[in-house]
Amino acid sequence: MQCQRAHICACDCIQSFCIEVPALHPITMISLFFILLVAVTYATAQAQSTAPIPIIRFESDGPNPDGSYKWLYETGNEINAEESGYVKNFGQGEGKEIQTAEGKFSYKAPDGSLIALTYIADENGFQPQGDHLPTPPPIPPAIAKALEYLKTLPPGNNEGASSNIKPQYQAAPFKARPRF
Repeated sequence: MQCQRAHICACDCIQSFCIEVPALHPITMISLFFILLVAVTYATAQAQSTAPIPIIRFESDGPNPDGSYKWLYETGNEINAEESGYVKNFGQGEGKEIQTAEGKFSYKAPDGSLIALTYIADENGFQPQGDHLPTPPPIPPAIAKALEYLKTLPPGNNEGASSNIKPQYQAAPFKARPRF
């Protein structure tokens, strides 16, 4: 390994001394630079998220003996959430009681826009509503016309008109492969 001589001056060049420093391979230098870059990036990311976010408001009621409850909170970074719930058909027995919940939450998106969602959860499932949610594309006119036509047909079996046709299968012809 070759060594380079590096002169380091101390005390305004009053005292001069030499240190033997081994020459580093370019790949080693690139690796060290990359490790240093990752360390600085990680340290910067850690420094940005150290401030605690205060809870401005928090309220909670329940769960109560009848299955009802309510909670809400608001944070210092403009996150708001609330939910209330109850048991539908309370006291009617297992299988007839249905836990329901209604709520909403909102927060600021990274671009500064407000994201707000309201929801209901009951025997029909989770039903969210919000301007930011995707919507299905419109039904093409030909499909809409076909659906309207199908509504005019008399009720019948759900298997369709071709249900009396039975599938028929034929065995594929066997062909011997030549041996080599």
